[in-house]
Amino acid sequence: MSGRYFDAPVIGLDLGGTKIAAALVGADGTVLARHTLATPATEGARAVLDALAAGARAVWAPGAAAIGVAAAGVIDPATGTVTSATDTIRGWAGTALAAGLATRTGLPVACDNDVRAAAATELAGLGEDGILIYAAVGTGVGGAVAAAGRVLHGAAGIAGHLGHLPSPEADGLPCTCGATGHLEAIAAGPAITAHYARLGGERADRLQTVAERAARGDPHATRAITLGARAMGRALGGLANALGPHRVVVAGGVSRVGALYRDALCAAFTAELMPPLRALRPVPPHGGADAAVLGAAALTRTLPLHRPETTGVAP
Repeated sequence: MSGRYFDAPVIGLDLGGTKIAAALVGADGTVLARHTLATPATEGARAVLDALAAGARAVWAPGAAAIGVAAAGVIDPATGTVTSATDTIRGWAGTALAAGLATRTGLPVACDNDVRAAAATELAGLGEDGILIYAAVGTGVGGAVAAAGRVLHGAAGIAGHLGHLPSPEADGLPCTCGATGHLEAIAAGPAITAHYARLGGERADRLQTVAERAARGDPHATRAITLGARAMGRALGGLANALGPHRVVVAGGVSRVGALYRDALCAAFTAELMPPLRALRPVPPHGGADAAVLGAAALTRTLPLHRPETTGVAP
């Protein structure tokens, strides 16, 4: 990889199940331009790659040297492919992400899982032996684990997929991965909304509606949110006992629905901890709303770059 990528602006793309966030990021980490567009999640991989390219074009500027993509699914940075994925994005598994986007834009592309990319922005201050657990609770439940200053990828790039831990609260519930009883089936935003309906709540199309009803005293909404939060807290507490982290970060839209969720998660987390960890508490991410795109941009400086097969033009 040429040193020029350390001195030039790069494009960061954060691909989620509902939206794509794009940013032009300067060499000093400053966000120079932003753009957001909907993810065509039901239209197949080709449409998603087209949308990613459109996001890159929307923030491109002369001198932009590379693209970093933080994407949903199990991503192998070495091959630039999606090795596994749920049905949140139709036909996403097996997609040649890096090659497809490089061909469309004419720029070299680095890629990784979206949560791992965001987690990398949290490593500052942990020290050489620091351990981080990072959870992202939104449309799904993602995660990352870092040790000794590096985010772990593991076999087949699957390290950190916390949403597919077994969860007693989700017993018998189908998960997006095809199994049953996984954490994502009770703790993700759509899962909490679905559980609210199972408890007898009135129709709700999104988690925010459930949260608003909980704030007004709806007992079904309160139970659905606190159950999802407790399941998440218990899982993270168990992981903390296993890994001995110095920091546990909880990010994502679900984590921001209010004190009801945060308090239930923290109580369940703390109840699981062994005595040496009793002072540990989950914290919000340092990076704020830009963490994902900043993490995506940083991939161009740390992971393999996949170049277009033919010389492209500026996007």
